[in-house]
Amino acid sequence: MKPTATLIFSVSLFSWVAAPGFAQTTDVAHALVGGVSEYVVRSGDSLTAIGARAGESVAAISRRNGLNARDLIHPGQRISIDNRHIVPPGLDNGVLINLPQRMLFIFRDGRLAGAHPVGLGKPTWPTPAGMFRITELRKDPTWNVPRSIQEEMRREGKAVQTHVAPGPDNPLGKEWIGLSIAGYGIHGTNAPPSVYHFQSHGCIRLHPSDAEQLFTQVNVGMRGQIVYQPVLLAELPDQSIELEVNPDIYHQAGDAWALLQSLAAEHGLTARIDWQRAAQVVALQEGVATRVDRQFLPLGNVPRESPSP
Repeated sequence: MKPTATLIFSVSLFSWVAAPGFAQTTDVAHALVGGVSEYVVRSGDSLTAIGARAGESVAAISRRNGLNARDLIHPGQRISIDNRHIVPPGLDNGVLINLPQRMLFIFRDGRLAGAHPVGLGKPTWPTPAGMFRITELRKDPTWNVPRSIQEEMRREGKAVQTHVAPGPDNPLGKEWIGLSIAGYGIHGTNAPPSVYHFQSHGCIRLHPSDAEQLFTQVNVGMRGQIVYQPVLLAELPDQSIELEVNPDIYHQAGDAWALLQSLAAEHGLTARIDWQRAAQVVALQEGVATRVDRQFLPLGNVPRESPSP
């Protein structure tokens, strides 16, 4: 992807390296989406809003650009964005959501048809993993507030709402994609900066323009899967190896270093990985695909085993 003066973060932003089909979610992947680009700050922007739209954490943006996460940014300022993500092995057709990665992918006939950052359930109200089917497509939905959320409103001293009509105050946005996982759905939002964060009551939030696009790509009965895979390893067609490590937000995956070692060993990649570089990626857990193969080292210097981090 070539840098541009101003980016519109939609599926058209994502260039990708294709692979012929997708295996189990514990397999090594073979595709990336996203790229390294330049964003020109506009009036009203914040690092949180930019990261939510791009699918990159504020911490990663700040580190790359020499900023503090709380620094004020100003119109015209140029921000480097790196929203490269590994496409998890999964479905040939349907919707795949990887919770730690905060990304949604849609596949058609074994090919990637879309990739979007999503907002997910907070750790005290996690989004569940599992298989699902799309059961409903609804424009301009009314939000029938679940009793559990009404109770939360009451505990927090807020006005208790039972129904929220369509409009700018509706947290479901303009599109609702209901799932066979009872009570859960994929939808737009009236709070775009909350995307790419864990702030919802379990539902899957999309930026309004991404929700509008996805709504046209899915149909009732389409299947999908929600997986929990914080550590992703990819071997690309050019033989390069990419690693992406995301925070284990729901504490379900175990030690990231051990997961990486297991993946590498299972697929014969241990000797080809620069383990010093891999250790840095594991330590940062920034959710950005990073090249970790030993392409610049003589073959005689390649270790046979991976060291401790």
